[in-house]
Amino acid sequence: MKNIKKLGKNEKGASKYAVLAVLTIVLFLGIWTFFQFMGKGSSDKTAPVSSHKTQTENIVKEYPKNQPDSTAKTHDTAANKTPAKAHAVPKTVAAASVFKGVRGVAFVSACIKPLDYELNERFWGWRSNDIINITDNVNNFQLGVLEVTRRTAVALTESISRTGKSDAYVPSLEYAMNWFMIKPTKYWFPSAESKYKEGLKDLKTYMDMVKTGEAGFYRRVDNLVPLLKSYESILGSCDENLVKALGDLSFFKADDVLYYSKGVASSMKTILEAVSQDFDDTIKSVQGDDVMHHAIVSLDHASHVDPIIVLEGKPSGLTANHRANMAASISHARFYLDVLIVALTGNI
Repeated sequence: MKNIKKLGKNEKGASKYAVLAVLTIVLFLGIWTFFQFMGKGSSDKTAPVSSHKTQTENIVKEYPKNQPDSTAKTHDTAANKTPAKAHAVPKTVAAASVFKGVRGVAFVSACIKPLDYELNERFWGWRSNDIINITDNVNNFQLGVLEVTRRTAVALTESISRTGKSDAYVPSLEYAMNWFMIKPTKYWFPSAESKYKEGLKDLKTYMDMVKTGEAGFYRRVDNLVPLLKSYESILGSCDENLVKALGDLSFFKADDVLYYSKGVASSMKTILEAVSQDFDDTIKSVQGDDVMHHAIVSLDHASHVDPIIVLEGKPSGLTANHRANMAASISHARFYLDVLIVALTGNI
């Protein structure tokens, strides 16, 4: 009888531990779900480009329609019909015949804005170097933003701010370029976010120098093409990872690739909108306005892919394949950038 009583007590103790373990797991899952929800709520927010009203308002006009007036009249009956609801297409900024303002301010502001948002405005800030790391979607989105910022800083330092290879580097840009190369997972000595913030300050220093004429911002074809080629290269890498066959990526890696590509598309779209302002005459010299517009629209579509769960459906299956959906827009953007590069390099 004593043994039976002891056995009963042991079973009760074991059941208590089991209940405690279940409650602990439920609590952990609740915390994880909360952070995932908070991260998802802001993962698709694209940092807007600074307005700079005194400069930009004077140069912005609606993107010109492709069809001439005679064609528009022919289709009056179709145009008067209520259009079907569609995904909002961003208006590409085109410059007026006379540019009023300082060239380069919009571009540098656009370079600063996406990473500045991730560091200073996003809930929980920079996350890739957190000790407790449970929001991998936001982390990968931030890595995509960082990569575009890095490539832009390199192009700005080596090409856009210099008249040629024999010209001296702008010190503030050289510092910024190096700060952005710090490993994103570095926790301290130095921390990644502290050096990224230093890099953004150095970009702002350069922007102030451009405003006062102390530093140059050059808009020739050979200044712009290296930037576009680096963007094409990033998109090519994203495209390759997105179109990998089923089974090549695990379920837990597929969403990493998608959100990294989304971060790339979101920040690149912001910067290319500024390129269409500050390099408008260069782009117009090869009639590249329409091509740039399509590239920006494709990136905008990619930046709005936001599934609740990233599915890996088969091409002919009932479920979606979100990697393939993202790849379509990324591939289109890459194609249009390549078309623009070919058109521009024909003038070199």
